[in-house]
Amino acid sequence: MNPLYQYILKLADDTLIFGQRLGEVCGKGPYLEEDIALTNVALDYLGQSSNLYKHAAQIQGEGKTEDDLAFLRLEKEYLNCQLSELPNGDYANTILKVYFFAVYQKLLYGALSASKDEQLAGIAEKSLKEVKYHYTHASTWIKMFAGGTEESKTRLKNAVENLWEYTAGMFAATHGEDDLAQLGIVPDAKDLHEKWKQKVTEDFTQFGLEIPESEFMQKASRTGYHTEYFGFILCELQYMQRTYPNCVW
Repeated sequence: MNPLYQYILKLADDTLIFGQRLGEVCGKGPYLEEDIALTNVALDYLGQSSNLYKHAAQIQGEGKTEDDLAFLRLEKEYLNCQLSELPNGDYANTILKVYFFAVYQKLLYGALSASKDEQLAGIAEKSLKEVKYHYTHASTWIKMFAGGTEESKTRLKNAVENLWEYTAGMFAATHGEDDLAQLGIVPDAKDLHEKWKQKVTEDFTQFGLEIPESEFMQKASRTGYHTEYFGFILCELQYMQRTYPNCVW
């Protein structure tokens, strides 16, 4: 399988699944403005996935559409990181998920903007503008939680403990990704991970938060193996397309 196709597919799957999951918050925000803000983040994710699936379909060259790739694959064919499919949980957990992912995407799209694949570079440059907002929004909330009441601090610390072991999955590489990095098409995943940890550590120091001491990380991301939550997401996500074939976005 084409390594570039798989790489773009994993990015598209991340944003599709995260967008689907975050969309569950619509109508449940703590107040109207924040409800709309997170709904817009979810829509940004879906827009990114649409652009990425289109590019992946072109590379695959089998006449498939973005809808085919988004809605008509089997569970084991999705390459998203497991962080994206975890339940939203309470508001601290939801915001922290967005924060971790925003730091990752900000570094990722910044690097991909210089990709030798011009179409991928264009998608990254456009998406980077959105991701910078996601980061500002999420980090502002985390700063408020960390400096708030004992309840908000406790919930935020619990969220860090819940999510931390899934963060390395964002940087899990697909087959042939190292070769793509050497060709200047994609960034090196290990280097990206180090920069992510450095940025998160800097932010956590400012927030008054501590990085978990445990080095254990879940290792199944990008392999087609998912958490127990993924099947339920996929059922909702694919229902319309499988019930009414040839629906379009």
